[in-house]
Amino acid sequence: MAAFLYRLGRFSFRRRRLVALLWVVVLAACAFAAAKAPAAPEDGFSMPGTESQKAFDLLDQRFPGGNSTAADARIVFVAPEGQKVTAGPNKAAIERIVADVAGGDQVKGALDPFKMAGAVSKDGTTAYSTVSYDAQSVDLTDATTKALENAAEKGRDAGLTVELGGSALVPKGELGGTTELVGVAAAAVVLLITFGSLAAAGLPLLTAIVGIGIGVASIVAIGMSTTTTMLALMLGLAVGIDYALFIVSRYRTERAEGHGAEEAVARAVGTAGSAVVFAGLTVVIALAGLSVVGIPVLTRMGLAAASTVVIAVLVAMTLLPALLGFFRDAVLPRTQRKGSKGRGGQRARDGRPNLGTRWARFVIRRPLAVLVLGILGLGLISVPTLDLQLGMPGDESKSTSTTQRRAYDALADGFGPGFNGPLTVVVDAKTAEDPKAAAARAAKQLTATDGIVATTPPAFNEAGDTAVITAIPSTGPSSADTTDLVHTIRDEARGLKSETGAMMLVTGATAVNIDVSQKVNDALLPYLALVVGLAFLLLMVVFRSLLVPLKAALGFLLSVAAAFGVIVAVFQWGWLADTLGVEQTGPVMSMTPIFLIGVVFGLAMDYEVFLVTRMREAYVHGERPGEAIVTGFRHSARVVGAAAVIMIAVFAGFIGMSESMIKMMGVGLAVAVFFDAFVVRMTLVPAVLALLGDRAWWLPKWLAKVVPQVDVEGEKLSHGGPSAPASAAEPAPDPVRA
Repeated sequence: MAAFLYRLGRFSFRRRRLVALLWVVVLAACAFAAAKAPAAPEDGFSMPGTESQKAFDLLDQRFPGGNSTAADARIVFVAPEGQKVTAGPNKAAIERIVADVAGGDQVKGALDPFKMAGAVSKDGTTAYSTVSYDAQSVDLTDATTKALENAAEKGRDAGLTVELGGSALVPKGELGGTTELVGVAAAAVVLLITFGSLAAAGLPLLTAIVGIGIGVASIVAIGMSTTTTMLALMLGLAVGIDYALFIVSRYRTERAEGHGAEEAVARAVGTAGSAVVFAGLTVVIALAGLSVVGIPVLTRMGLAAASTVVIAVLVAMTLLPALLGFFRDAVLPRTQRKGSKGRGGQRARDGRPNLGTRWARFVIRRPLAVLVLGILGLGLISVPTLDLQLGMPGDESKSTSTTQRRAYDALADGFGPGFNGPLTVVVDAKTAEDPKAAAARAAKQLTATDGIVATTPPAFNEAGDTAVITAIPSTGPSSADTTDLVHTIRDEARGLKSETGAMMLVTGATAVNIDVSQKVNDALLPYLALVVGLAFLLLMVVFRSLLVPLKAALGFLLSVAAAFGVIVAVFQWGWLADTLGVEQTGPVMSMTPIFLIGVVFGLAMDYEVFLVTRMREAYVHGERPGEAIVTGFRHSARVVGAAAVIMIAVFAGFIGMSESMIKMMGVGLAVAVFFDAFVVRMTLVPAVLALLGDRAWWLPKWLAKVVPQVDVEGEKLSHGGPSAPASAAEPAPDPVRA
């Protein structure tokens, strides 16, 4: 591995103009394809094998005229205080508004609340109209949504309170924003402080931008959703900067050791680049493993994010060495550019202590105490995880400043909390002797069920063999009581089938969300086993040890548990909710935990590889275990710390996003990186290695014969490197001059 990457780095350095041009062409081609791509679709929640999905498929089959993916809107009218919506002027204003909306472009129909049963609250203060469209929300024109907003304004001018809800108001996703720019700016400051050079700070940012530009443009070009694109952008930016940071840092070290620019680039790619490849591979494994969950949208998110990581690795292995050829001396410290070997390189060679070595010595002098305190601290932070509740927050989680949230609250006040989460019950009576009697029996059974406050009469399809009943729960869509109610109805459906031969299925947004949560919960342990198992094997190959990969996996569990604890405390319990802009507490979005696990596991292994690789490199070169730990920290602690701060800054930049899942991922990833990098990898890892001593690097002889030698430490390069010049300080002639 190291030898191959050594040659790749040297080739990229020598052919830097060609390599840079090829990446520019790829970026331009992807950008052109993205510009010509249609609007991104919404994220659907298709889940093969679940009852809610079976019901949707049945509806599409038996009601061919319907369009379950089309946009809809709900106009909610509230009369002035002391009045009713049925009063003459109020009623006339509402009817005019509904008629205007019904005649708009892309509108399939708008129901008059005074001609629709149950559309006016019992106290007469609230009414609503349902608007259906003939296109998906992403295909609605600005004129269509503007007409809806203008209709609401007309109602307000008439003295009514008018609010809007529904998928027609889902904002078109936008990439970029001030919050992400703040994160990038913070990363730039950290890079500048770390390297003390504008060129050295700028190269990781430049290569990361090229990588995410290609990755995001490709994702947009193939038509993935905005949420998927944003998650890929978040992860691609973070790893892109970090991977380049490690290679630039190693390049500066090699130059300080006396190597010429070309040889230093080749060695940096062969050593630090090997760690980047294996670190990136663990991230890809974790993200691609999301496909085992069986939720297509989660699979798309994982594969999209994994693709940006692959691109980040390729850019770091080829474009970065090429750019170092253009800025071979500009990235060095000022003293080194003047001819000195530099304070950083001199300190690394003569063994003078830095902050990393002092911290490592502190830990290895009292490893047991540090280990116990670290585990207890993370365990305490993880306690809220025991109260983790999963769900799919809707309009109730939005800010009260949005019309969607106000519409949600108005409907809950006028019709009850369950009105915002109706259950769609599909009665398949095709095999029943009397379909109408079977549907009537189902409606009666639903009405008698505890927790149901209202049901609609069965609505049959043209064939008369399938009916749809809407049931209104007494509790809100994200309530645990509603979840129990759905399970109760499904249990009762078995009795209906035995009595009438008809099958009753529960679907709708609320039921879908419940099925998503259940499917994620069921897939969590298999996913963990798959990802941790594959990564364990990969790390065993990298470190040729059994205990180091085991320690890495256990440390990850501590990090992710603590991150979940913070998420529950913020998004469920409301701690620091105002500070972080969380308007409404409630269940954690169902897909967040498993996606967070995938990303955090990959990033945790990043720091494990980057930090422990230098320790093993020192150990295999003859240093004692304790000395190897100190040496690893001397070379890597500052860079790993800077990389972690950069990732925290990038992820924290997404906390200001309005999208619930993006905000949760921003908080979760930022705290997870903090816990993993500074508590687990830089505190608990040296403590465990100090306690284990030589046993940390033990590998059974029979297994050592099977495990391949990948030479991540670049041991072959220390003997001159493949095709290296006789003198490392005198590299081969450069055929292409900058």
